[in-house]
Amino acid sequence: WEVVTARTPTDAEMADAAFAWRVCGHVTSNAIVLARDGVAWGIGAGQQNRVEAGEIAAAKADGRAKGGACASDAFYPFADGIHAAADAGATVVVQPGGSVNDEATIAAADERGISMLFTGERHFLH
Repeated sequence: WEVVTARTPTDAEMADAAFAWRVCGHVTSNAIVLARDGVAWGIGAGQQNRVEAGEIAAAKADGRAKGGACASDAFYPFADGIHAAADAGATVVVQPGGSVNDEATIAAADERGISMLFTGERHFLH
């Protein structure tokens, strides 16, 4: 995995990101997982875009994933998904990367003071 933001994740955030990424691989696309301390607090799945999947995950998490990780099964095509993850309390985002807009999503993460990791692989299931 590659840290692509100015802020490097803490060890706890890396553990949350690894857990969220594992869970995300078993969720129907578009998949967003919000996790902290080994618990998947919010899972959003099967939506037509990542923002809506993230809104469902955030509603399910109900603030319990604050300070944890947000995993996306495919790249974020726009900065709005990164802002939604930060609004849900995520302090690290893990995603495949590979969008033509990666620079914009990295900038959004930097603006919000969160870490972002690119895995170089995706879990997209459709």
